Amino acid sequence: MTEWVYKILPAAHWLQMQADGALIPQGLDASDGFVHLSSGKQVAETLAKHFSGQKDLMLLRFQAAAFGEALRWEVSRAGHLFPHLYAPLRQQNVVQVLALPHCKGDNLLPDDWQPEETG
Repeated sequence: MTEWVYKILPAAHWLQMQADGALIPQGLDASDGFVHLSSGKQVAETLAKHFSGQKDLMLLRFQAAAFGEALRWEVSRAGHLFPHLYAPLRQQNVVQVLALPHCKGDNLLPDDWQPEETG
């Protein structure tokens, strides 16, 4: 599918992930039984749908291959395939962290942000 997958989360959850070494599932992740991720092309829509108006968000980038078979591409919103992780999301797998401190309205990503995509 794609080489990179992304997780959007509040900065407080990122700090907790660093302290614990892994993300403690909360909200939809806890109730659905997997970690919701996005491809680079899905990040903006995910931000707009689930995080509009929130402040102090973080965007974490992961290499999809690092998750092996625990990462599954499953049909979700509007019939599109989304990456779902059926394993702990570990801090050691984070490749890049981008702070999103001022997410407002529909313009949620920095103007210079470009998803790193292949395939």
